[in-house]
Amino acid sequence: MKKIVLSALAVLTLGSVASNAAALKLYQDANGQVFTQPAQGRTLIKTPTSVFSHADKLKFDGQAFIGYKSTTYAHNATPDDQDFEIRRGYFQLKAYLLDDPKSYYRITMDLTRESAENANTNGSMIVRAKYAYLNLNEVLPFTSFEIGLAHRPWHDYEEHNSWLYRSISEILIENKNSAHISSSADFGVMAKTRTKYFDSDIGVFNGEGYHSAQNSNGMSLEWRFTGHLLGTHGKPEKNTYLDASFFGQLNQKHSLNAVTNHEDDLHFYGLHTVYNQPSFLLSAQYVYSEDTSKDSSATGAVSAGSGDGYSVNGAYRLGNEHQYKMFARYDNWTPDVVSGATEYAKITEIAGVAWKQNRNVEWIANVTHNDNDYAAGTVNPHSTAYMLTAQIDY
Repeated sequence: MKKIVLSALAVLTLGSVASNAAALKLYQDANGQVFTQPAQGRTLIKTPTSVFSHADKLKFDGQAFIGYKSTTYAHNATPDDQDFEIRRGYFQLKAYLLDDPKSYYRITMDLTRESAENANTNGSMIVRAKYAYLNLNEVLPFTSFEIGLAHRPWHDYEEHNSWLYRSISEILIENKNSAHISSSADFGVMAKTRTKYFDSDIGVFNGEGYHSAQNSNGMSLEWRFTGHLLGTHGKPEKNTYLDASFFGQLNQKHSLNAVTNHEDDLHFYGLHTVYNQPSFLLSAQYVYSEDTSKDSSATGAVSAGSGDGYSVNGAYRLGNEHQYKMFARYDNWTPDVVSGATEYAKITEIAGVAWKQNRNVEWIANVTHNDNDYAAGTVNPHSTAYMLTAQIDY
């Protein structure tokens, strides 16, 4: 009696599934593990479990950030801590539904750790939706649309062209020790224009972000305009490019960064530039954020997201395939304070090295230092984290 330990999910995660499933050959070892290549001890599965889909093509991939972090605190009574972490655990499906091969439905699920204060999960790992959208290609000339739980205009660009180490820190506008004024996905619609010398992303969203309560009374207009001054695009380890960007977000009555009972109209604007060669990268940006609410009940209140700051980062790459890297980053963010209070800066300094073992695995070791000026009520203004991370792409 044949024993085949195989599920539809296991077959699909081996790679992209061709529309002609009969051409895919699978092999099984004595333990029931399934492979796509023959080898000693593996036998051909003559009648594999069939996989059905109403889409012409399905594509599966994933990404994970697995790490260890040891943090020391210079002030207050908080004890030092050490943790093994899964900072990201993506599993992604694209279903190609239309005749256009660049139109698809995408859903991305992500592992995350809930806070210990949540009585339902008590700090356990849960799975939540990060993206779930329909991408329609060339609705307008050079322009496609994302509809659903979609990308916001700025984050994805910076993480693929400028700050390449999301596995250890978010970008300036998302980093909790910096601006912390926007998350990377939200419910809405975004138009994406792509040309040789110019890109733009313009979207209308709920404004609260994908992991916040959707209790907004208004919408958020968000954008990114990028000039590719050399006529070349990303791929940092292969291309030379010089980009300049203007990005921002106009929120209406959105409560994510509100204080007391105040709903704020948080507006922010950013300028960013990056110059990259295969051997090195240099980047800088400035962001200004303000609360434009005229709510008289909020007299004396200040939005937690108001302020201004800048970030610079650089990287140097060595090796025949630029697989050895050194990188550093400096963030400086000054929050707005109520009248009469002392202004203070929130500073994040990061330095590290990386080794790209192959196209699937990259190892990263870094030190992150938070050196914040003292402000009344500030918790742990000074800390140093030592981190080791494996970034896995498949």
